[in-house]
Amino acid sequence: MMPTLHAVGRKWASSGDRYVEVEHLLSWHVSTALRRITPPPAAGTPDTVSGPVVLACVPGEQHTLPMEALNAGLAEQGLPTRMLGAAVPAEALTAAVRRLGPVAVVLWAQARSTASFPLARHIAGTRWGVRGARRQPLVVLGGPGWAGRSARGMLRPPTLNEALSVLTARYESVAPGPAG
Repeated sequence: MMPTLHAVGRKWASSGDRYVEVEHLLSWHVSTALRRITPPPAAGTPDTVSGPVVLACVPGEQHTLPMEALNAGLAEQGLPTRMLGAAVPAEALTAAVRRLGPVAVVLWAQARSTASFPLARHIAGTRWGVRGARRQPLVVLGGPGWAGRSARGMLRPPTLNEALSVLTARYESVAPGPAG
């Protein structure tokens, strides 16, 4: 669907905001298909010791489709996720990170105007756990909004497949090994 969505986006951009409803319609159906293949978190079962991968769009960011695709891909890998969705307020994101203790946090910014490096650095520095064993998440920056600027200590995988590889490797590196 990406070539079609890109073509519709180009048509919208060149026609003075006409055809935006076509882009929204296509996005809605792609999102619906992705959600059908993404199982919800099992009720009553805690996340693994290493925590889930938290997926969130930065404040002001409404484009969730790339995060929904990543969520579906992580679910296919059997990794626990928590999809927070569009335009997550900074305070809510910080609270969720402290509460969930994620192995990684993926922040999506479609546009430079929504990409907030201060927020990303704040999330990267958020710690939880008991004194002496505190942890903090890996922050992964997704989307073209982050391009061209320094992201010291944070990863910016350029493709969905690379994001899946980075997150799978991170999860496997912190997950406890089999007992025995």
